[in-house]
Amino acid sequence: MALSLSTHRHNIFVLSTSKTIAIGHGRTKSRRADSMVVKLAVAYEEGQLKRPKWGGETPLSRLVGALISFKPLSALLKLGARQVLISTAEKNNIPWREMRREILESDVYKEIESIQNPSIIYPDYYLNPFHAYDEGNLSWLAAAEAEPATMSIARRAMPNASSPEEANQVMRGNWLQAIQQHHLQHSGNSMISDILDIGCSVGVTTRFLADNFPLAKVTGLDLSPYFLSVAQFKEKKRAPRKNPTNWIHANGEDTGLPSKSYDLVSIAYVLHECPERAIVNIVREAFRLLRPGGMLALTDQAPESKILQVCFYFCYIYLV
Repeated sequence: MALSLSTHRHNIFVLSTSKTIAIGHGRTKSRRADSMVVKLAVAYEEGQLKRPKWGGETPLSRLVGALISFKPLSALLKLGARQVLISTAEKNNIPWREMRREILESDVYKEIESIQNPSIIYPDYYLNPFHAYDEGNLSWLAAAEAEPATMSIARRAMPNASSPEEANQVMRGNWLQAIQQHHLQHSGNSMISDILDIGCSVGVTTRFLADNFPLAKVTGLDLSPYFLSVAQFKEKKRAPRKNPTNWIHANGEDTGLPSKSYDLVSIAYVLHECPERAIVNIVREAFRLLRPGGMLALTDQAPESKILQVCFYFCYIYLV
């Protein structure tokens, strides 16, 4: 999908797990985002398949689809896929079950009262089963497993890293370094004082942003009050910031926040999970929220990456 960028004076980044694409600082007239590639920072090997052979419109795919639609079998397949994901993560030194237990046996449930916005109307796509959770992201189990799942993807994407922690540091560190470099080159003497992280999940990327910009006011925004409750719970265990991180339960397509109120809007590992209409709306909303000269920073998975394709195909039933 190509997005047209109109005459906004915003710095724009498009970054991915395996490559970094910097898009100019937005002072020109309407230009297509996919024609503005400036730098490919990290090369990667592309895969050939976009989905398993049984994932297309074939007799085999229809047979597999019919089998998956049979709920008892589907539940069994998803359970098996989950167990494979968890055991693989734990073999890679990610304590998935321990991390899940620490959340589910904690006082995290108390956080939701101060987080949840009862007036939220969830978009239809957000209410569908997702990542093998029947309630999608609207469950405590999904929230408790979000961080180990994130670490597992980072480990898969960075197979040469010595540990899951290093893999996560490399992924987020490269992204933050690109943001800083672009800001130094194009911002003049302006400060990044207000940061919004759209689709913040349990706050992994939000915490990196807060650490990297210690004086900034940082806000994490997500549609799941369960994810936000985990984010706030974890934040309370960290060293206090001069400006405490704020967590907002809202829709990234229509946040209700004031226009021109942020110097940096982050959208990290979100758009690959959204339908096209939601992507357009989220990016449009990000532009509305940016101050003149502000920066939109996106980071996401490269679907062409062979490493990630192998990972996703392996548990295709679990992920769709």
